[in-house]
Amino acid sequence: MNYIPNILFLTALFIAIGFFIQNVGKLRRNIALGKDVDVSGNKKERFNNMMMIAFGQSKMIKRPIAGFLHVIVYLGFIIINIEVLEIIIDGLFGTHRSFSIFGGFYDFLIASFEILAILVIISVILFWTRRNVQKIRRFLNPEMKGWPKNDANIILYIELVLMVLFLTMNAADYHLQQAEVASYTQAGSFPVSQFIAPFFDGMESSSVILIERIAWWLHILGILFFLNYLYYSKHLHILLAFPNTYFGKVTPKGKFPNNKTVTSEVKLMMDPNADPFAAPAPSEENQVPEKFGASDVTDLNWVQLLNAYTCTECGRCTSECPASQTGKKLSPRKIMMDTRDRLEDIGKNIDKNGSFVDDGKQLLDDYITREELWACTTCNACVEACPVSIDPLSIIMDMRQYLVMEQSAAPNELNISMTNIENNGAPWPYNQMDRLNWKNE
Repeated sequence: MNYIPNILFLTALFIAIGFFIQNVGKLRRNIALGKDVDVSGNKKERFNNMMMIAFGQSKMIKRPIAGFLHVIVYLGFIIINIEVLEIIIDGLFGTHRSFSIFGGFYDFLIASFEILAILVIISVILFWTRRNVQKIRRFLNPEMKGWPKNDANIILYIELVLMVLFLTMNAADYHLQQAEVASYTQAGSFPVSQFIAPFFDGMESSSVILIERIAWWLHILGILFFLNYLYYSKHLHILLAFPNTYFGKVTPKGKFPNNKTVTSEVKLMMDPNADPFAAPAPSEENQVPEKFGASDVTDLNWVQLLNAYTCTECGRCTSECPASQTGKKLSPRKIMMDTRDRLEDIGKNIDKNGSFVDDGKQLLDDYITREELWACTTCNACVEACPVSIDPLSIIMDMRQYLVMEQSAAPNELNISMTNIENNGAPWPYNQMDRLNWKNE
């Protein structure tokens, strides 16, 4: 018996999974560079969010056309993976259609796979058309030039090729079954590929077997390539959408976290009996942090960094952003992409040097500009629009806090408003005694 194909398959599988595990390790390390944050509570609500948003695609279908197409591709990805499991077993043990022992249920599975495969092909073509022919506006932002645009198309090409290979493999297999070729026993139902099989009529069985084997090998090798391509692609959300929706924000969207140090200072100022010169008792609340806010990705928490890696670059956040709609420089999608790019650069720095060596850069100014940060209206439209619970606003607000509290670099209009609040109890430049004069006019 020839074991060379099995050994080659085991080698390819070992290399692909090993490389994938290595990249997952880098991913975990990079996300762990973020500050710790307590997300242990609200487990039931978090689980429900994960099931509804990530698994159930509830926010995707709010835009019916793109949502419906995405659901088809998503179902195809999940369900056809059962077929991948069969291919792995066949590749390791030299069997052929090992799941055929399930009889009629196997026929149903193969038929379902084929119908999904043709639906995925149609969906991928429509997705490609929307991006490259129809040119929907949210795919034309400056941050979508170059690699992001190419990456989106590469994924579509890979999915198309994988589905064509799957149907070609099945069509050749069906032809060989009908020809009663040895090792190709009757198994499976082929509602799509049976219409492709006539193309093999008149060919030698050895030639059809070669086509079937080539399609089989290219299909599984393509899947292993796709598995490892994910780390370098926006399609990493295939894996991260589930933890990201679980750890997503569960507090009201308009609620921002209090800075304990600032809260402690305000309480001291409002207490008429407090001695401003007395040293405060040591406590968690009055421990001054190393830095207020965030100027680099290591100042953000790990959930925010998970958000950055989960970003699908779909642009729904940017298309809903009122600042972006009115021509401001802000794009919430770019905020997430820049955060991920900076985190990746730090990861590569660590890979090269063993530990991070200062590269003279930071997230603020080198990746995200101050103009972008101050264009935000804090309306939460981007957070509401995101189909996988990403929160660009939290990053914007942390970086704003750094500008205000560490650099005193708020825009002049904001400084005037804060001065008025301090002096007049309102953002307007009117004395409190004169505030209601307009009623008598």
